[in-house]
Amino acid sequence: MANLKEIRNRISSIASTMQITSAMKMVSAAKLKKAQDAITAMRPYSDKLTELLQGLSASLEGDGGSEYAISRPVNKVLVVSITSNRGLCGAFNSNIIKQSNLLVAETYAGKQVDFLTIGKKGNDILRKKNTIVANHSEVYDDLTFDNVAEIAEFLMEQFTSGQYDKIDLVYNKFKNAATQIVMTEKFLPISVEGETNGASDYIFEPSKAEIVEQLIPKSLKTQLYKAIRDSFASEHGARMTAMHKATDNAGELKNELTLTYNKARQAAITNEILEIVGGAEALNN
Repeated sequence: MANLKEIRNRISSIASTMQITSAMKMVSAAKLKKAQDAITAMRPYSDKLTELLQGLSASLEGDGGSEYAISRPVNKVLVVSITSNRGLCGAFNSNIIKQSNLLVAETYAGKQVDFLTIGKKGNDILRKKNTIVANHSEVYDDLTFDNVAEIAEFLMEQFTSGQYDKIDLVYNKFKNAATQIVMTEKFLPISVEGETNGASDYIFEPSKAEIVEQLIPKSLKTQLYKAIRDSFASEHGARMTAMHKATDNAGELKNELTLTYNKARQAAITNEILEIVGGAEALNN
């Protein structure tokens, strides 16, 4: 009977776990809808702003361009690693940490690579072997454009002052609830390659140089905000998927244990019947 009691306790424990994972799945599904709507609405604006900026910057290349477009020999690199504050979301965080370590070991091997972390999970792991210049995990407490803009301004200041020659973003791009794409995206210096998109066919007021100088900071802030929003939506999608799988696995395990319990219980009842029958036969003899 002790064995039956252990099985009953396990079934009860798994049932409690299923309730938790199912609740977490529903919470993430509700948050995912809002986060998905936000990033879906933002992407066209961000992409068009970047396209316009690159076109104008390319047309200004002969006039000296911008301080944010200056290409220097890459010796010092700052990697912005965007993870989450919470776990239980599958490989969401480990993929970003793996990609960040890959940049240190291969892409920028032999160069100084520091990190700015957004998310407690990435900060806790990366700080063990790397230099963390800042951690902005608190941005998830109030994810607004103004709060992200402060981080972007810090990154721009680090680049223009010569502290770093290149700044990269590493984050999960949201595709759907089950799929997140690990992205390594250049933040600074800005890219000015490509066609001018007919920028020279227009008369600009104020001048193109003034427009670019106002657009670049806004575009960079928007780029960082979009990356964090992408990561935020990806986190809830990954957690919803992970909790869905956990609930299914717990259900299968519970069914297996219930079957095992029923078999053990039936075997115990059969043994008791055999004992009673055996005892009755002994008395008759």
